[in-house]
Amino acid sequence: MSEERVNNIKKNRQLPRNPQPKEWLSENYSRNKIADYKPYNFVDGEGVRCSLYVSGCLFACPGCYNKIAQNFNYGMEYTAELEEKILNDLSAAYCQGLTLLGGEPFLNTGITLSLAKKVRERFGDTKDIWAWSGYTFEELLLESTDKLELLEYIDILVDGRFIQSKMDLGLQFRGSSNQRIIDVKKSLKLKEAVIWSKLND
Repeated sequence: MSEERVNNIKKNRQLPRNPQPKEWLSENYSRNKIADYKPYNFVDGEGVRCSLYVSGCLFACPGCYNKIAQNFNYGMEYTAELEEKILNDLSAAYCQGLTLLGGEPFLNTGITLSLAKKVRERFGDTKDIWAWSGYTFEELLLESTDKLELLEYIDILVDGRFIQSKMDLGLQFRGSSNQRIIDVKKSLKLKEAVIWSKLND
C-alpha cells in the first residue's frame, strides 16, 4: 500500500461520517431511548434549560465528548411519564427553554418531534427550543419530512460535525470552529443560515 493511500486512510479515520440526503432515517435507527435528562442546567444554551440527551448518532465524530450516547441502545426508554415530567419542569417561570442534544436529535424524531410539538402546544413561543446536531442547516433543508418538521419547531440550532482539528475551548456553546449557532426562524424565511445575533466570539 502506498504512503499516500495510508495517509488518506488515516485522515478519513480522523473525520466524521458524511451521509447523503435522506440516507439516515430515524425510523431505521432510533430505539426510542435517551442517554440522560437534566432539568435546570446552565450549560446547554442560553439561560436555565431542561436538556434531553437522546441515544444514537451515526456521525461518529472523532473526539466526541459524549461517545457513549452514539449507541442507539444506550440508556433508558423514553416514556410518556418522562415527557410529562419534562413539560412540567419547563413550566417553571425561571426556565427559559428546552435543549435537544445527544446523540443526534434528528435521528430520534419519534422522541424529539413529539416533545417539541407538545412544548409549542403548552407554552407557545414563551419557551425556546435549542438543538445540537451533526447535520448542517443546509443539509437539513434536503432531509426527510420528519427532520424538516422538527427544524421548524427549533429556535436555535448549533450545527455541524465536531472536527477535532478545529476544536476551540473558548467558543460559545460549541466545540469546533466549523460549527455555527443559527437563528432557525430567520434562516428558514431566507432559506440561508443566519447566525444568532447574540454570538460573542
